[in-house]
Amino acid sequence: MIRSIANTYRSSFSGLSKETWLLSVVILINRCGYMAIPFMSMYITQGMHRSLEDAGLIVTLFGVGSVLGTTAGGYLSDKIGFRSVQIMAALASGLAFFVFGQITNFSVLCILIVLLGFIVEAFRPANLTAVASYATPDNLTRSYSLNRLAINIGWGVGSALGGFLASINYHLLFRVEGAVNIFVGILIIILLPARKVPVKEKDNSQNNESIQSPWKDRAAVRFLLLSTLWTICFVLLFRLVPVYWKEEKHIGESVIGIALGLNGVIIAVFEMILVKALEKRSAPLTYISAGIAATAIGYCFLLLPAAASFAMPLLVVLAITIGEMLAMPFMNSIFMKRSNEYNRGKYSAAYTLSWSVANIVGPMGGALIAQRFGYLYLWLLMVVVCLLCAYLFKVFAAREVI
Repeated sequence: MIRSIANTYRSSFSGLSKETWLLSVVILINRCGYMAIPFMSMYITQGMHRSLEDAGLIVTLFGVGSVLGTTAGGYLSDKIGFRSVQIMAALASGLAFFVFGQITNFSVLCILIVLLGFIVEAFRPANLTAVASYATPDNLTRSYSLNRLAINIGWGVGSALGGFLASINYHLLFRVEGAVNIFVGILIIILLPARKVPVKEKDNSQNNESIQSPWKDRAAVRFLLLSTLWTICFVLLFRLVPVYWKEEKHIGESVIGIALGLNGVIIAVFEMILVKALEKRSAPLTYISAGIAATAIGYCFLLLPAAASFAMPLLVVLAITIGEMLAMPFMNSIFMKRSNEYNRGKYSAAYTLSWSVANIVGPMGGALIAQRFGYLYLWLLMVVVCLLCAYLFKVFAAREVI
């Protein structure tokens, strides 16, 4: 039995290129150093003794910079190559973090955080472009799963390390993340091979013109709108759901931490195997629809009575994590398969942009709804939105319009 399990894991990770593995090592180290941004609100309120409103402004301005950065990162990836963009973004963000940790003037911080968001998030579409470039059509979905595995493990390590450093001195967060980013830039220079940026040949055909930009690709735009709606629902698990558990259900931080940590553990153990088992059995849109439906079930668990408060966090995280594993890898691959070597960066930017928008709209909109109408109405709305998205993805799969 143990040998069978080992063979399953081996086959799930086999067939990926050396460059894909090296890229995953790079993103793993990058995410291990991702600690300053998650603790930014605490730094502003606890370290600088500013108000919660000021902390919210800083987070929002970072989101503005991230939207601009993802757009620019994708555009530059097509122009100068994803490798160059990752190197420049990593080195520049490293220096920016060092500077940010030294600034005490709040007005200057507001300007600098936009720049920081721009530089940090320019790395992401370039990284997605790199995954697609190093993968083959047959293993593209598993390549994205490996990338996500590295991100999730790195996120867990970075969060734990960030909490430890913050307990000592908040300024250590910026110094360590700055050093890690510079190290990542050097690693990319050493480990990842350069790829020649393809020179676009003139082609006046209508078909080639129609795929020049993802925003002219109607199927891609439909896909992005639906995936953004689902992502808005998904990110609330890490933004507002813990607040609800603490304030409304009086669940302790230790239980909340264990429940949220379960997300990364499940993904690390099961996602690659799941993708390997499913990727050739049915249409990817079918799995995406099922994953979004599982997210709706997760939000249904938030409606359980107080007597089920202890089990609620585990049930919610389990359902939404299953939905994440079913939906996200196939979302990545199905969207990027619509691109070509000339516009892959633009497609990566468009997909990453949907996440940036969701991370701004979701927490802000969700907080307003919860404050005005109550959390239960918010969770019911999330269930309705997820079910609608799942249904529309199912319709698109049946009609083969994406």
